[in-house]
Amino acid sequence: MTGKAQTSPSTRKARTSPRGGTGAAAGGALDVDALLDDRTTQIVVCCGSGGVGKTTTAAAIALRAAEKGRTVCVLTIDPARRLAQSMGLTELDNTPRPVKGAALDGGSLDAMMLDMKRTFDEVVEQHATPEKAAQILANPFYVALSSSFAGTQEYMAMEKLGQLHATKTWDLIVVDTPPSRSALDFLDAPDRLSSMLDGRFIRLMLAPARGPARLIGAGFGIVTSALNKILGAQVLTDMQTFIAAFDTLFGGFRQRAEGTYALLQAEGTAFLVVAAPEPAAMREASYFVERLAGEHMPLAGLVVNRVHDGGADTIDAVDAESAAHKLADGTAGDRATSELLTIHADRMRVAARELRLKKRFSAAHPGVPTVSVAALAGDVHDLDGLRLIGDLLAGQTRKG
Repeated sequence: MTGKAQTSPSTRKARTSPRGGTGAAAGGALDVDALLDDRTTQIVVCCGSGGVGKTTTAAAIALRAAEKGRTVCVLTIDPARRLAQSMGLTELDNTPRPVKGAALDGGSLDAMMLDMKRTFDEVVEQHATPEKAAQILANPFYVALSSSFAGTQEYMAMEKLGQLHATKTWDLIVVDTPPSRSALDFLDAPDRLSSMLDGRFIRLMLAPARGPARLIGAGFGIVTSALNKILGAQVLTDMQTFIAAFDTLFGGFRQRAEGTYALLQAEGTAFLVVAAPEPAAMREASYFVERLAGEHMPLAGLVVNRVHDGGADTIDAVDAESAAHKLADGTAGDRATSELLTIHADRMRVAARELRLKKRFSAAHPGVPTVSVAALAGDVHDLDGLRLIGDLLAGQTRKG
């Protein structure tokens, strides 16, 4: 991290959002190209509920920026391997790897997938002596914490973002957030994990190593006895050994958490909320927008994926369905036309429902710019597919 941050995740100091949402440009169309052309934009965070296309959106934005001449790294936290496949990579891991065929005009694109445990190991190796690091990495309690503790994935995603940003290797980092309902947990994870690591329980566990026995008293013995019964003596011993070895790193976790939070609030960061035109996903989008505004995070706008076009809207759903009924018992040609009219009527109804959802969102959040991305006939599985998504995000249609 930069080391200059003074904003604590606990105090949540207010910042003015430079884009979208609160205190920024009025709503309307989201100009993705303007966002990417702005060289002050250094981080784009794609967030939203699971299954709405965050990974594809993040990859398409990263590719489009690279082909505009920017040096880009896309970090995905989605355990699915779609990003690697769409970019033609045989593997995607904790090391940024170049994407071939994705650079124009001097740009470049690297892609990586977060390895939660490897990132935690790197933090330990970077901030502890070799002897202390070896002791920590071999500790069974550390292995469990670094692999499965609630909030560790989100915290390590922010650690990795901080590491990537600090290297200044790329002028834009695109982050694909975890695919869960609580996709904004990464805003809380640094504070939650660092609070755990330097909280009251940790100080209690360190008491035998830090102070004379007379200062600890019978109270600690009672707590230890209770924990022995709950956890088992070996687990408690592993935990105490880990905490004693990890003690010197506690302050660093808090400091980096504060730096991460400040980085997310900075003017060079832009959040994109990604949704699908479905009631649950749009409700989640509203939650994300409100949460980002409450945290004074710089919101760029909303991306609504997989939107259905009404098609030949000169024939409305009612007329199409009526004509379909009349033709249903006719000739083979009539029946085929009837089926097409029925499909058209269904599509018109879907398009009308999606439009109502988008209008409802815009009415509730009039200051949030939005862009709709049309549903494609198939999945995105290569760079050309990502380029098409990028064109749709920018409000363009690729020729040929």
